[in-house]
Amino acid sequence: MNMSPAHFQRVFSRWVGVSPKRYQHYLRLDHAKTMLAENFTTLATADAVGLSGSGRLHDLFLKWEAMSPGEYAKGGADHYIFWGWFESPFGPSIVMGTDKGICGLGFADEMGADAAMHDLLRRWPNARFAENPARLKPWVDTAFGVTPTDDKAPLYLIGAPFQLKVWEALLSIPSGHVTSYSDIAQSIGAPRAVRAVGTAVGRNPVSWLIPCHRALRKSGALGGYHWGLPVKRALLAWESAREDAI
Repeated sequence: MNMSPAHFQRVFSRWVGVSPKRYQHYLRLDHAKTMLAENFTTLATADAVGLSGSGRLHDLFLKWEAMSPGEYAKGGADHYIFWGWFESPFGPSIVMGTDKGICGLGFADEMGADAAMHDLLRRWPNARFAENPARLKPWVDTAFGVTPTDDKAPLYLIGAPFQLKVWEALLSIPSGHVTSYSDIAQSIGAPRAVRAVGTAVGRNPVSWLIPCHRALRKSGALGGYHWGLPVKRALLAWESAREDAI
């Protein structure tokens, strides 16, 4: 086509209305839905749509929407955020969400409940908050697999444009697998921005569902984890055990 990748993305997005990556996502999702409805196994479905394992279907079926840059700049103003505490496979978790989906999920085992709560509250300083766990419970049960369902756990991502690119890249890491910050930087077309990628990974507000725990240092070392390294080890071990059991 005699176009650079960047120019092709701009032309494609202008004509189709979404990026090539998002368009491919929709094609895969539609095909996956059809195969699952026809009683194909999750492994067969994952293989047919070009995913690396059945755990990756979880990410494909996540529904998410991002706040616009203008809204983000307002610090969450005009947003009403519900919050509640829930038990998870990884200890007490604080979950926050808007009418559009889960916007925050953190763990309190290492830093304590007050610190975990404050950590999420300060991310959107101009939002209005209200405790309402009942409003969030159906999404939380879906997210942690408490209730078997075909419904999705919707996400509402609140972040800067660069952060959103990094978080979307995290969703491409299969369950039971890991990658490096430098590989993520390469995948988003910013190979020299490894440090900025690491910062964006650390500021992921929706842990577990956006799997920042799957990002390691290039050496293979665990690196840091915002909610504590013991939690990161538990998340990786749990996913690895699930993959081995398939």
